[in-house]
Amino acid sequence: MTNLTITAKKWDSPLGGGWELWNGDDCWTQVKRLAKARQQVVDYLDTVEENVDHSGWEITIVPEIPGIDEVRRAQEASEAAARAQVEAAARVREAVRALRASGVTTTDAAWLMNVSRARVSQLANS
Repeated sequence: MTNLTITAKKWDSPLGGGWELWNGDDCWTQVKRLAKARQQVVDYLDTVEENVDHSGWEITIVPEIPGIDEVRRAQEASEAAARAQVEAAARVREAVRALRASGVTTTDAAWLMNVSRARVSQLANS
């Protein structure tokens, strides 16, 4: 698989503007919305290399705008939080199972875990 990094540079015009898609020092094509940038690059490549299937290429679009580093940090933090939530859920299930296996009642396990008795039953059986 081929990896390609494309820089998206914002341009404005009286007709609304959009994004120029650059590969290094070459402006390849333009697109109105960033959401369509990857497909626009694939379409461009398909016109210059008709016999190559570009659909599976790893194409990274990097907008050249102020604040993009903060966007990346926010995305990374969200992804880390999602991973932590999955890990926490697994630990809660393990803790409930351990409590139940040690003979702690559903009511006491619910109090210890700060969840409802019904949730303890769900977690113990999931």
